[in-house]
Amino acid sequence: MAGKARLAGEKAQETIHKQAVLCHRVLRRIQDVVQQSKNIDRDSWEAVLCFLLAINDALLAPPAIKDDVGDQLCERVLGVLYEIWLVACVKCFPSPPLWKSFREMCLNWRHRTGLVDQWNRVNMALTARLLGFMYGPSMPAMKIPEEDAHLVPREMTNDCVAQAWYRFINSLGNPVDLSRPSIVSQTQHFYQYAIVAENVIDPTHHPCLAALPVIFLKSMKGISAMVDAYLGIFTGLDDSEHAHSCFTYPLEPPTEHLSQQSLALISSPLTPTPPYQRRNLILGLAQTHLHHLRRTPPPLDKTRAASIDIATSSSFDFSSGLPKASHLMGLSRSTSTTGPPSTNTSHISSSSTSIGFSGLYDKPILAAARPKCNSILHLFGKWLFEAAFIGTDYAQGPAQSAQQGQPKSAPPQLAPVPPPKRPQSIHLDPSRRISTSSQQSVGGTSISESLELPAALSPDRFESGQAEAMGALCRIFCSKKTGEEILPVYLARFYLALQQGLAVSPDKVVSEVIAMILVNSNDLLRLDLDGVHVVLPYLITALESVLPERELKLRPTNVSKTELRRAGINILISMLALPSHFQNLPIKELVPGHQGEAIGHTFVSLKPRMVNLLINALQVESEAINTQLLLAGLMFVVQDSSALEMAETKNGQNSQDAERITGGSSGPNSGNFSSLNGAPLSDFSQISEDLNNDCAQAVFVRTTYLVCHRLISSWKTDLNTSLAALEVLGGLARVQLPRQDPLESKRAVKWICDYIVTQCSRPPPAHSKDLHSSIVAAFRCLRTWLLNHPYLLRDKECIATVLEVVEQGVSGSKSKNKASDEPILKEDKILSPASRRVRDAAEMLLTCLLEQVEYFPSKCGAESLSTLLDEVGLFQQCANGDIVSMAEAVQNFRYLVVDNSIIMGILEEPLGNDQEPQPSVTVLLRTASSRNAWTMQLRQLPRHKSGMKSTQINPGRPLPMGDVGSKPHQVPRFFPDSIERIPLCKADRSIPPVEHVVGDEKSQRDTDTLSQLMNQQAQLEEEVVQKSQEENAHSYDFQFECQAPEPCYEFQTARLILSHLGLMNMNTLRQNFDSPLPKLIALESDSINFVTDLEMLDRFSPRTADTVHMFYVKSGQKKVGEILQNVHSNGDVHPYFLELLSSLGWPVNVYNHPGWTGHLSTSWREQTEPMSPPEWQIPGGSGGGGAYDGDHYALYWADASAEIAFLVPTNKPKTSPSPSLITDSGSATGTEGDEDQLSSGKSSLGAPSSLTLQLNAQPIGDPASFKKKSTAFNRQVSMVNQLDVKILVIWLERMEDSHGLPLEEMLAETHTGFEAECGFFSQVKDAFFIFIQPLMSGLLRIKLQGPASKMNIASPLTDGMVVSRRSLGTLIRQTSLNIACRKRLEMDCYQPPHVRRKQKIQEIAQKYRSHMTEPEFYAGLFSPPTV
Repeated sequence: MAGKARLAGEKAQETIHKQAVLCHRVLRRIQDVVQQSKNIDRDSWEAVLCFLLAINDALLAPPAIKDDVGDQLCERVLGVLYEIWLVACVKCFPSPPLWKSFREMCLNWRHRTGLVDQWNRVNMALTARLLGFMYGPSMPAMKIPEEDAHLVPREMTNDCVAQAWYRFINSLGNPVDLSRPSIVSQTQHFYQYAIVAENVIDPTHHPCLAALPVIFLKSMKGISAMVDAYLGIFTGLDDSEHAHSCFTYPLEPPTEHLSQQSLALISSPLTPTPPYQRRNLILGLAQTHLHHLRRTPPPLDKTRAASIDIATSSSFDFSSGLPKASHLMGLSRSTSTTGPPSTNTSHISSSSTSIGFSGLYDKPILAAARPKCNSILHLFGKWLFEAAFIGTDYAQGPAQSAQQGQPKSAPPQLAPVPPPKRPQSIHLDPSRRISTSSQQSVGGTSISESLELPAALSPDRFESGQAEAMGALCRIFCSKKTGEEILPVYLARFYLALQQGLAVSPDKVVSEVIAMILVNSNDLLRLDLDGVHVVLPYLITALESVLPERELKLRPTNVSKTELRRAGINILISMLALPSHFQNLPIKELVPGHQGEAIGHTFVSLKPRMVNLLINALQVESEAINTQLLLAGLMFVVQDSSALEMAETKNGQNSQDAERITGGSSGPNSGNFSSLNGAPLSDFSQISEDLNNDCAQAVFVRTTYLVCHRLISSWKTDLNTSLAALEVLGGLARVQLPRQDPLESKRAVKWICDYIVTQCSRPPPAHSKDLHSSIVAAFRCLRTWLLNHPYLLRDKECIATVLEVVEQGVSGSKSKNKASDEPILKEDKILSPASRRVRDAAEMLLTCLLEQVEYFPSKCGAESLSTLLDEVGLFQQCANGDIVSMAEAVQNFRYLVVDNSIIMGILEEPLGNDQEPQPSVTVLLRTASSRNAWTMQLRQLPRHKSGMKSTQINPGRPLPMGDVGSKPHQVPRFFPDSIERIPLCKADRSIPPVEHVVGDEKSQRDTDTLSQLMNQQAQLEEEVVQKSQEENAHSYDFQFECQAPEPCYEFQTARLILSHLGLMNMNTLRQNFDSPLPKLIALESDSINFVTDLEMLDRFSPRTADTVHMFYVKSGQKKVGEILQNVHSNGDVHPYFLELLSSLGWPVNVYNHPGWTGHLSTSWREQTEPMSPPEWQIPGGSGGGGAYDGDHYALYWADASAEIAFLVPTNKPKTSPSPSLITDSGSATGTEGDEDQLSSGKSSLGAPSSLTLQLNAQPIGDPASFKKKSTAFNRQVSMVNQLDVKILVIWLERMEDSHGLPLEEMLAETHTGFEAECGFFSQVKDAFFIFIQPLMSGLLRIKLQGPASKMNIASPLTDGMVVSRRSLGTLIRQTSLNIACRKRLEMDCYQPPHVRRKQKIQEIAQKYRSHMTEPEFYAGLFSPPTV
């Protein structure tokens, strides 16, 4: 019997195969006739189309059975039908009855997977044509497979394309019905199957309906793809990464083509029925042979009327979306397989990517001319909303009874009220009744209600399609343009859908819907969506199920956990500013009175949850980019909270909060270092239990502890994460808190020191450029902490720890590894620092520690670390105010170089303000870190006692006594008398007389001269003795009265100061074993080149110098001239823009400003202002910020290690002088025949030489004009920072304008004078852009754009962050400084400022060294300097 059954089956398969071959021939012949014939009339066309409809209905209407004729020919017959139908639309457009029949028959075929595949394919081909003629070349062409593009004949007119597009889209009826098996099975064929089948008593139990979840998903993917096309997003359905959300679902194979293993994948493992049981049940039922009857069911719903006048659209990458035509049109059945993810080709320019994602996560750019959200929702909104509510209380379907009307808890405002436009397109009727055929009941109860659906058709099986629809809705609403209005009915339905979709199950399993919402809603809170804050509590609840979970529970989906967490982090950082901004403003309930609805929420009440989300997410996050985004968010929370609390404390508006903030202790943080070095992270939750979770002090403590702990334990091996953590710690050091806890600062410094020690102690194979970059950044962070918290130096333990780290950075090891070890002396240590950069960073920290901590800013202000006095200013004090040039003043100084690192200029003349005849000396020290002037006097008494004078002018001497007694005559003897009686021996004669050892004639002459001098002296002494014996010894002669000497008014003060400094010994003038130069050398200052080099050294700033250019762009502006014109008047700019400028720095006049001004020609020098600026260029005038264009004024900010200028470019002609190296003192910079100097060209406006810094010397872009002519010239040009980081802050009224700005032309307005060194201007791909858009709420949206490099995700600002006005200026300044710092770390040849100054000092020492002998040097100290 088994053999007969097998033979019968084989014979049946052979018969089916023969029938399929015959059908293929018939279809091919029909195709040939239609394509080749040119004389087919309307009746013939209608006959052909009716014939094709009949064939398809006969084959496809019956329930699908594996390997039957319909199964094998499904894709073929549908492909021929759609292809010929499109040809008919060109040659003889089908009549409305024919279209109606086509639609009604398609409703009978919806259980076939091939129908949706062909539907998607044709829809995308027509959409590509539709968008092409509607928007022309302004919209990028959709990228679809060539064979699909040929489906639409070229000769099809535009009107015909529009009509066909609309009809084909509606040919499936409502695609959401694919999620309702009771509707899909409302055909006579399914009813007949249920009657004759033994194991199936309801049509919904047919095995072929198990493919409905896949079919529904494909239909939603098709609609989603068309939505993306209208939005201008290049995406595809087959890609593993969605173009908008980096997420998509795999195309599952049709159920009737699945093997047993593949069929099991249809059912989710979360259903109660085990997969293997469901698989066996379905496969068993699939073996039953059904009788096929044909009956057309009544139509379900009338086609909704909608207009096709969409505003715009965009390109769509079809190649990554729908199945290939070869899969759809093949003769054999196709089976979809899930391959490896294909690379998503982003259409963003490769030259500029988002800083926030560093090119790893390219965000799609929406089409600028995309249609309005209302227009897209008019087309697809009904389907998408209906699909989004599947499985919720608001779902619409046959399960609703006719008496329900609407959901029990549905809000009254969501009742089907017709909107003002296109009411049919947005009318979501919750009371839609079921068709007559669906009301057939058994015993008075509907079949769908009396029978439970199979496990494969439960509502959760359609979650993938629901998630796709929800994602499309999120993308639509997140595409809102600035100023665009969306109908309130759409917003209400969308927020309700978000509420339902964001519901988290008790087991905290992240559903596909939640995943799709999160990854597609990055911009949800960055737009001015009316009432969007009502979903804030639900978003936070959903994020609490994603971010803090170390083992994320995610249902099977193609969304990676990393991308899901990143999307959640992006949403989180866009809501951080809301609590502090809206404070106690209540959040309205989305559905009033709804059960389970969170009530009583205010914005400030959500802040603790947001902070906990940040902290908890950072504890478990292991991905680098996500970690950096969280760190940036934490930094913003601390900065914004502290700014708010400081303002409240100053204004006295919240005294209770101020008392709460300043009171209390840190709890466990009050311990010493030893109690924290080994503290586990599990104890972190107890760190700030005594502090309020949302106050700045509590967040500061928690952030500091967590960042420091993870920096050493987890992040030390990743460069970018380490840099981000150190930037956050540096930012925390600058935060001003109402009450600063010294212990927390001390602990942070100890952690940073431990990090440096850990990194330096790693084995040699681990040492790399990245490791050393992290160490350099740590030294910079440590310097920031000490500068902002100088009280730390009063702590012995803290200062000892810091100095140990400095010692290890400079020498490579510590003198004492343990407290019990004997210290290793400096001369006994082998200097082996980790690298030159690490040593330089440690030396800079030591210099800052000794010179700047608790001293910055000095009396000169923050504008300069050096004294403002130079040789001219000092000598003018001696010359009674006479004007002298630099060259003249230099000749009165004596210049020495100490330790090959300090140039000491000594002025021996007393200053004009000193009237006392005391030895005075003025010393001008030029070191690697600054220039300092000191005036010193040699005094016998302190100043407070020097003013006491005697009342008698000459008191005289007392009279001598008359009786002085007798004076015994005694010859002094130095040896006893017996010494003469001792005979001499040979040893006594071993030292020969001088006459016997004289060698050459010169020595003989010197000996003779010495003998004569001795004889003369002896003769004089003898004469004095004889004269005294002849006179009366008892008489007193006033001739020998002691007289006070005349005061000395001439001193060798240079000799005195050198002697007091310990430099007047023989060793200082001799070469050291570790240096080719002596410790002290003299310089020849009579050369004019010496003056030039001194001036150049003075213009070497000991701090880094950066420039940020600010632009204001009005809505729709595309020309750079219009953009530059905006800042001429304060009426043309937003008030917040002026507020931002005032928070960036303080205004300075570039002509008398001693620091960086934004341009090399006016920096680090004082000049005469040529003319007064106009009124609009005066700070505080009527200008809109254009006063700070760098021509007369600039905005300036500086600390002890960096200075930054903020310029607002304008289109006004510049009045600044051309760049040169000539100072006001009139010192010439030219040399005669010395090409090693920069000043070979004149400083006038005439033709300059190529060896000048004048920007108008030759075209910047000409590489030949910047050819290096000598090594010395290269050293001279090194006065510039060797790094010109272009940072542009652009204020936009519409964020959409960021993609069409003339960035190249705007970049050309950012000259800083550094372009002459590199020989070309920076390009857009190398520049950093910070875009700012003010929102209607008063907050500001941030967008970052910059080059894709290794270290460019600088914090605290990140792409997509929403910040407050009070923190914006500080955040922009810190971000700009961090960007420039990272760029310097990335450069191999960059030298820190103090290193370049030190090298310049060494160059001057080598170049102008005076080769004097030691006697000549000492003799020169007794003579004035050469004049």
